[in-house]
Parts: sequence; structure tokens; C-alpha cells
Amino acid sequence: MTDQQTANRPHDELTFSTTPNWLTMLRIGFVPLVVVLLFMRTPVWDLVAALAFGLASATDYFDGYIARKHKTVTVYGKLLDPLADKFLVVSALIMLQELDRIHPVVVILLICREIAITGLRALASAEGLIISASGSAKWKTATQMIAIPFIMVNSDIVGIRLYPAGMFLLYVSLGISLWSAKDYIVDFFKAVREKRRIRLETRRALREEKKRARKAAREARMAASRKTNHQPPGK
Repeated sequence: MTDQQTANRPHDELTFSTTPNWLTMLRIGFVPLVVVLLFMRTPVWDLVAALAFGLASATDYFDGYIARKHKTVTVYGKLLDPLADKFLVVSALIMLQELDRIHPVVVILLICREIAITGLRALASAEGLIISASGSAKWKTATQMIAIPFIMVNSDIVGIRLYPAGMFLLYVSLGISLWSAKDYIVDFFKAVREKRRIRLETRRALREEKKRARKAAREARMAASRKTNHQPPGK
């Protein structure tokens, strides 16, 4: 098969072996690595864990960019990409809480928010709706991906302590998380109401169309009956 034929061949969304999917799998593979590095509980390994987390976070941008640019979006990618993000972030948050660097309430709120939005997306899918990520949700992800490695590095780097900046960004991320959750919920119920309104109007229109069709058929039969009754004898 020539290169031109390969380029023109339609993309199969059930294909797993694509560059974006392998990048997503790489991000999932970083999760146990980051956890193990944080368990070392030394400044050097904390720094290595932060670098590993940052590298894993970078794959989140590149897998989506490559998939959109080369039109290689797959069913596996749609499933694994958001899961990989959650695995990475939730695992890091739990480890940082275990290391007593983040208050448990912050971790609980962030994780519960993710569970709630995941459930909402599943419900929306059952209703035939697609809830796209809002602008605020993207800012939430960006601030988290910067805050978490800053908190991991719990020591000075060239005289600069990153931990306070990381905590500030994490609280910003928490505020954005709760605000974007509200947006998701409001948008979901608006979409559900709109879909049901359209469904009711469609049903009403179909009923009216059936009534008109029955009326027209009845009038046609009556007209045919009158015509037959008024025909002169012998015809």
C-alpha cells in the first residue's frame, strides 16, 4: 500500500495502536512511579517525583494535540485520557496528604468533585448528551498540574521555596474546581430540559400531523361517497 493510499484510508476509531494512546498509557505508567518516589521521603526523590509528574502532565497536552491534528481520535483514547488524568492527580493528592503536606479536607473536596463530574458525564451520556470541558475546568487542570509538583518539592530550589506557591495554586484550583462543577451541573440540566422540550414538541407535531392525515383521509372518503351517490343511473 502506498503512502498516499495509507493517508486516504479512513481512520478506525477502534484502533488502539496510535501515538496518542501510547502517550496516554505512558501517563498511566507514571502513576506508580510517582507514588514510589514519594514514598522515599527524601528531598532528592521528591524532586525526581515532581519532574516525573511534570513529564506525565506534558503527555496530556501532546496526546490530545496529536490526536486532533492527525485525526486519530479513538474510542480507547476517549476512555483512557480522562482516566489517566484522574489516576495521576488523585494518586498524587493522596500521597501528599499522607506526607502531611495537604489538608485532608482539600483532598476530599477535590476527589469528590471529580467523582461527581464523572457521574454527571455518565448520566449525560445515558441521556444522549455530551458535556464538553468548560474553560474554567481547563484552568483548574492547569493550576493543579503546576501546584502538585511545587508541593512535592518541599525544599528550596536555588534559594526559592516552591511549596507556598504550590499551596496557593492548589487553593486556586480548588475554588475553580467547585465553580466549574456548578457550571457542569447547570449546563447539564439546561441541556436535559432543552432536549425534553424538543422531544415533546416533536411528539406534539407528529400527533397533529396524524390528525391532519386522518382528517384528510376522512374527507377524501366522504367526497368519494358523495360523488358515487350523485352519479346518474346507468353510469
